[in-house]
Amino acid sequence: MQGFGDFANIDIDKLIKKADEHFAQMEAFQQDMNSYVGRGQDEHGLVVVEYGQEGLRELYLHPKALRLASGDLAELIKTAVKDATLDLQRQINEGMTAAFGESDNPMRYINDPEAAAKQLKDAEAAYNRTFDDVMGELDRIRRRLEL
Repeated sequence: MQGFGDFANIDIDKLIKKADEHFAQMEAFQQDMNSYVGRGQDEHGLVVVEYGQEGLRELYLHPKALRLASGDLAELIKTAVKDATLDLQRQINEGMTAAFGESDNPMRYINDPEAAAKQLKDAEAAYNRTFDDVMGELDRIRRRLEL
């Protein structure tokens, strides 16, 4: 019978404690998500936007903004919304980094699809190795039992 290698030395209490800590961090992150609000405005403060997870929360237009040409006002609004969504994304990224750690933060894949593809290929390779090991062991058992 094969040994369990390093698995025989796992401190189960420590493992459970770490898992509980991780779940608590995730719960705190989920609760914090409601308080994240991205903010953006144009350089003159004519258009101010707040953006939350549910979408646009606030849109403030200074009375001077209403005197602008519709195209100019539209550009200011689009810029402010873009800045607000980027601010919200930054806050979410910081929260996820706090919950998962820098290296395990899933948000890092948003701007790096090549890293995401590599992670998927690595996971697939690990799965294939495990599958091959299990199937090999089952085949050895089948031969030993003459099935």
